[in-house]
Amino acid sequence: MSDLVGDGRTWSPDVQEAVRLLAVSALVDGRDRAEVAALFRVSVRAVDNWWTRWQTGGRDALLSRPRGRRVGEHQVLSEAEQAAVRQAVLDHPPSGLGLSGQLWTRALTGELIFKLYRIRFTEPGVGKYLKRWGLTFQRPDKRAVGQDAEAVRLWHEETWPAIRTQAKAENGEVLFADQGGVRSDQVTGRTWGERGRTPVVHRIGNRFSVNAMSAISTKGRMYFMVFTESFDSKVMCRFLDRLVGHFDRKVHLVVDRHSAHRSKTVRTRLAEHEDQIALHFLPSYSLELNPDELVNANLKRSLPHTHRARNQGEPATETRRFFHHRQRQPHIVRGYFGGSHVRYILSE
Repeated sequence: MSDLVGDGRTWSPDVQEAVRLLAVSALVDGRDRAEVAALFRVSVRAVDNWWTRWQTGGRDALLSRPRGRRVGEHQVLSEAEQAAVRQAVLDHPPSGLGLSGQLWTRALTGELIFKLYRIRFTEPGVGKYLKRWGLTFQRPDKRAVGQDAEAVRLWHEETWPAIRTQAKAENGEVLFADQGGVRSDQVTGRTWGERGRTPVVHRIGNRFSVNAMSAISTKGRMYFMVFTESFDSKVMCRFLDRLVGHFDRKVHLVVDRHSAHRSKTVRTRLAEHEDQIALHFLPSYSLELNPDELVNANLKRSLPHTHRARNQGEPATETRRFFHHRQRQPHIVRGYFGGSHVRYILSE
């Protein structure tokens, strides 16, 4: 809390924790960061720090940590006990061992140790064991990449600057769009597994899928459409029609090279509305160049995963709620353009 001003340095840990939680809650509700800083008599830097901690670690990252050793912290696991815990982490998801969730975290591993041996460790203490066992924190799936480095260079140096110049000359609006989906059994985040071996999460039971198409601008604007059918050229045309209805000037929409985006149906629709909208295509296998990818990732992290959806309507409702909420938070939408791979969009 070194960024506190006024009397903040003398606040108790409980008061500091309460201020952090209230400040982040105010940001989520759409309050401006400077306004929040003034309200709680802290620096804007502190507010930014709390927001970053909340985005990466959730509520737990804002809680005050007690000083000193916890009960049982000095205790150690025997070699046999360590081997048993390691194998349990590799062979089972937490839910399979009576815990919550599908992905192993340090906290859940600590809960397992306490459940088995009644020994309580701090999260850093658990982390030391996990690293000692040769486990790393990783995503349970992989994404193939076949990126053309020359195409990416051309995008940065020629294609994107040309799009930006054209839009400015036409007094148009540039948006980045992407389609994504959520499933009732969606598992997001990372888990602990053997180094060099990607963990696998098995899914069972009924599954419901909901899809969404969204578009965002550097001005903090967001537009979206939620649908339950598969994404195809007809859905894309429907989204384009809805999008142009929000503007009285030309829209330049940047998308990936999905077959639906390049279909004859979409090309025909674009030709019919060439004064209203134009599509521009990112290089192949270059999802990191599209800030709307961060929207999809944020959506999946934000959806509740505490229970399995009973029908398709539940994830659809939660998805719409997410987008409506984000539309009222332009500062967060603008933040999607702050990632290291997409900052090129803001540079002149």
